[in-house]
Amino acid sequence: MFAMQPKIDSEALPFLLRASRKQQSLTDAVSELRGIIERQLQASGGILFRDFHLDGAEAFRSFAASFGHPLLSYEFGSTPRTQVSSGVYTSTEYPPHQSIPLHNEQAYTRDWPLKIWFYCEQPAQQGGETPIADSRLIYRDMPAAIRSRFAEKGVMYVRNYGSGLDVDWRDVFGAQSKAEVEAYCAAHAIACEWKDGDELRTRQVCQGTAVHPFTGDKVWFNQAHLFHVSSLAPEVRESLLDIVSDPLELPRNAFYGDGSPIEDETLAAVRDVLDRHKIIFPWQAGDVVMLDNMLTAHAREPFKGPRRVIVAMAQAYGLQ
Repeated sequence: MFAMQPKIDSEALPFLLRASRKQQSLTDAVSELRGIIERQLQASGGILFRDFHLDGAEAFRSFAASFGHPLLSYEFGSTPRTQVSSGVYTSTEYPPHQSIPLHNEQAYTRDWPLKIWFYCEQPAQQGGETPIADSRLIYRDMPAAIRSRFAEKGVMYVRNYGSGLDVDWRDVFGAQSKAEVEAYCAAHAIACEWKDGDELRTRQVCQGTAVHPFTGDKVWFNQAHLFHVSSLAPEVRESLLDIVSDPLELPRNAFYGDGSPIEDETLAAVRDVLDRHKIIFPWQAGDVVMLDNMLTAHAREPFKGPRRVIVAMAQAYGLQ
């Protein structure tokens, strides 16, 4: 038997599935309760597995793979990560003092994972939580004019690689040759152009909102608020704009899908809605969180002390 609790504090997300005895295997729980877990995941959007036995990164990889979908590699990434094992990566390697806003994994592309798992091997001494939020509620709470504009126009993401200010294109594409990059871009509806030397620019028009393929729910699904220049600290933004006057030349930026600029005030309103829906729960060593990546966004709080959270993704889906 497994102890199920639908709430942590006053929130229904994440659904809490707790072991009823010590050393209860998490993989065994999946084999016994897979149908219930899948239904609950679509209902609540996220499940927290707590107090189960899970012995390290390889056991976590096996657990995630046990849901029947090959684990995905981190292709066309936007943040630095380190591969731990096949299909398992460190969480985003940003400095501890930085927060990471709510987002859905790879919502800046036209294909993404439907499932994502986080395994907390070591919680931070202070902070370091992984906040989550219901993307359905974010969609419903978004001002109607903004929601309609993003749904109609989508988002165009522009990235410039090779300036030393962003992830190198070789790491992003997992490639060493320009031909490999061009082939990947052609297969994924990404426009690419080579600039001076080894510098590269990509543009891709993606969704602003989306419909879940199984539940039919409409969700807020983009990363305009992360890529847009307004996401930078004011002093960093001013310094960059002193050097680069053309918004297309910034290391990364976001526009409406027709190429027109997204207003700062629009993204301020978007961030306000996201912040209102943020749910924060404390990590415990051994916790695993499983999210439906379309139904639930995630983030990261600043932290102090060592912290190790690793990630796996599966069940590719998208607009290709």
